[in-house]
Amino acid sequence: MKMTVIVEKSSDGTYSAYMEDDMPDFGLAGYGESAKEAIDDFRAAVDETRELMIKEGKEMPEMSFDFCYDLQSFFSYFSYLNISKVGEKSGISPSLMRQYASGSSKAGPKQYEKIRHAIRDMVSELSMASI
Repeated sequence: MKMTVIVEKSSDGTYSAYMEDDMPDFGLAGYGESAKEAIDDFRAAVDETRELMIKEGKEMPEMSFDFCYDLQSFFSYFSYLNISKVGEKSGISPSLMRQYASGSSKAGPKQYEKIRHAIRDMVSELSMASI
């Protein structure tokens, strides 16, 4: 079963990772000071919930997760990416891209689509590369 996990930065500066849709018997969430910490906490919640359900004589369905990030969480988790270069590839000025990544400005739907397209292109290019 494929589940979507939303990873986002909260207004207090912390990060959360939570299932978009809860299961009938449980919901899963993780929190942290970075996107990585929130995702690690989410994965720990999966393991803890599985153990609890086994103790209760229940079976937890097999799940895989797709992570959907807001811009701040994306650049927190993939901190090795050059924000300015992603902006250039997206056709967005580097300074505006840094504002999106920091959360001081919000990208609209068209800007998000430009960024998504650029990231997909980068993934495609990297998947064909070897060293």
